[in-house]
Amino acid sequence: MRVTVDVLPGLAAKVRAAVHSGASVCACGTEVSSVLADRVDGTVVRHADTVAKAHGPGTDAGELAARMAVAAHPALDGVLLAPIAVKAAELHGRLVTFWPYGTPVDPETPEAAPWEEAATLLARLHRTPEAVLPSGLPAMRGPAKAAHAVARLHTAGPHPAAAPVLRAWSVLPAWARDEASMPDTRTLCHGDLHLGQLVRDPGGSWLLIDIDDLGVGEPAWDLARPAAWFACGLLPPDEWTRFLTAYQKAEGPALPAGTDPWHALDVPARALTVQTGALAIVKAMAAGRELDEVEVAVIDSCERMAAHPPELAPGFPT
Repeated sequence: MRVTVDVLPGLAAKVRAAVHSGASVCACGTEVSSVLADRVDGTVVRHADTVAKAHGPGTDAGELAARMAVAAHPALDGVLLAPIAVKAAELHGRLVTFWPYGTPVDPETPEAAPWEEAATLLARLHRTPEAVLPSGLPAMRGPAKAAHAVARLHTAGPHPAAAPVLRAWSVLPAWARDEASMPDTRTLCHGDLHLGQLVRDPGGSWLLIDIDDLGVGEPAWDLARPAAWFACGLLPPDEWTRFLTAYQKAEGPALPAGTDPWHALDVPARALTVQTGALAIVKAMAAGRELDEVEVAVIDSCERMAAHPPELAPGFPT
């Protein structure tokens, strides 16, 4: 599902107006706004150095306002990209926010991926004092997104690879399936960390972007995607070690130095593996194609996870 024909032109007009307030002619030489993303959960359009995002249909205005307040707070300066305006606009029933443009991670140079910078930013985010957090800040949406991915798998219909994914999901604790509160309900978390959520500002510093899943919750979830990739054999051990070491060096509270990181990471990494596997199957079915090599590796990991539930895994905390 993509945005309607009404939203995209209107969003382009809004971002252009934000750049050239009160002017009828584009003075920056950027005659056409570029579409950076066009998905059901959000559409992003850039004009010059400004980006407008139409958040997904049904986005809660109060929750978005709380997340925007966090991103704009001086305490998060140098951690989260700050919005141009704290208050959201509206377009055809969609909430729209405005942000400065940042240079994303280059997918063509994976060897230059900023793993240490990402880990350090997460540690700083997780150390945010509770006094900074506004009232109304919701729970981090990581478990809810994993549950939504599994629901999509159920809706998509039968597939031979679905069984191990669903078995791996069924043995996870209730909190990881979004059926109970997370063990930690006070730590500020990003909720959807991957390398696409980092940009460089004009000064060259890396910042975290995308606050749609930001909230309080279990900080280990923010480290679970690279942990899952490592466990699936998709992230080289040296890159995982760089990420892990940088987080602990920055005193990230999810993984205290000197402790076994998998005590905290095991359940979230399993949940992210299930989420990835579920979405891989859904997308493959929609495209009428076979699973690719990477997707098969994720499904195989789900098979192994289902055979060894987390409560039976060596070293799992009871």
